[in-house]
Amino acid sequence: MLRPIGAPGGDAAAQAPHILRVTQALIVENLVKTYVPGRPPAVDGLTFAMPMGATYGLLGGNGAGKTTTIAMLLGLLVPTSGRITALGHDMEKDRFSALARMNFSSPYIALPNRLSVAENLRVYAHLYNVKRAEARIAELAEDLQLTDLLNRPAGELSAGQKTRVALAKALINRPDLLLLDEPTASLDPDTGDWVRTWLECYRAQTGCAILLASHNMGEVERLCDHVLMLKQGKVVDQGSPAELVERFGREDLEAVFLDIARGTRAEAAQ
Repeated sequence: MLRPIGAPGGDAAAQAPHILRVTQALIVENLVKTYVPGRPPAVDGLTFAMPMGATYGLLGGNGAGKTTTIAMLLGLLVPTSGRITALGHDMEKDRFSALARMNFSSPYIALPNRLSVAENLRVYAHLYNVKRAEARIAELAEDLQLTDLLNRPAGELSAGQKTRVALAKALINRPDLLLLDEPTASLDPDTGDWVRTWLECYRAQTGCAILLASHNMGEVERLCDHVLMLKQGKVVDQGSPAELVERFGREDLEAVFLDIARGTRAEAAQ
């Protein structure tokens, strides 16, 4: 049973009462990333706006540009051109104001194995300047069923336990914008469903925005209000999962994904 989650903004709001309130969590304008001059860009003219409280899916096959896009949204990569506005802040000029209210989770990025779960969470609480860090860690441990694992080294955890710890790390600062890369990869169906339910609960109770990159089409259909379909760095179609399924005349989003990835149907204009 999921218990009620802390109010939107949490520690961030208490620490910074001047925080800018915005209706758009992300505004991405003509975003381009070229790694090698003269070769096709990894991301080519990406444009979209994601409102607060929404969950958007970022879909595409391997090499479609999802990871590069997320890295630019997090300020880890500098775009070749284009503009990103996150939570009202221009990421080129004022990214640290936005990053304090954002967070990221991926099962492919391991936490230090020798540190205990509690030690790992303390490190991130310190990085985000979370007030009352021990209380926040205890709260997340109870929410995510981690209390009995707090003193265990991260390297000794199962895949499902590591995923819940990664989610706790991503929620330590009560983010207003949460970026997730394959949040349920390698999980058994029960644990995967548990994580999806928890994310739905968190979004409903806090009003945060979530950008989800996933190859699990059932997960995307369940969680996402809107989907961006990427191919070779470009958005080739977008809409709600139901709209895409109807437009392509398919039974589910997985069939739509395969049509686009394989080029078996004409790609709709953005």
